[in-house]
Amino acid sequence: MKIEEIENEIINEFEQFDEWLDKYNYLIELGKNLTLIDEQYKTDSYVISGCQSKVWLHATYTEGFIYFEADSDAIITKGIVALLIRVLSGQTPVDIINAPLAFVDKIGLREHLSPTRSNGLTSMIKQMKLYALAFKTKYAQNQ
Repeated sequence: MKIEEIENEIINEFEQFDEWLDKYNYLIELGKNLTLIDEQYKTDSYVISGCQSKVWLHATYTEGFIYFEADSDAIITKGIVALLIRVLSGQTPVDIINAPLAFVDKIGLREHLSPTRSNGLTSMIKQMKLYALAFKTKYAQNQ
C-alpha cells in the first residue's frame, strides 16, 4: 500500500474520535500492539536522540524495501512510533525520504503533544528518513 493511502486510513481512524482523550487512548492501544524490537537493538546505539523518553529504532533493508522495528519506555511515544512504522515500514527509501507525512498535522497530533513530545516526534521522523537515505546511498548501484 502506498504511503498516502496508509495516511488516509489513519486520518479516517482518528476522525472517529471527537475528544483528544479518546485519540490518546487510541495511540496507547496502537503502542500496545506494536511488534517489539529485538532485544539486541535495545541499546544506546539505537536510541533516538531528541526524545524525552527512550525510543529504540532499528531498520532493515530487504529487496528494495525498508522495514522498521521500535520500542519505547513511554506508552504514548510507543503509539506515535507505531503510527510512523505503519506508514513508513515496507516502503522504498525514496518514498520514505519524499514522504511529507501530512497525516501528522491532519490528525492534530503535533498540536496536541507537549513541546518535548513534539520534538521527539520530529526526531523519530528524522531518524527514519536518515535510515532511508543511508540505505538509498548504500544500495544506489542496485536500483
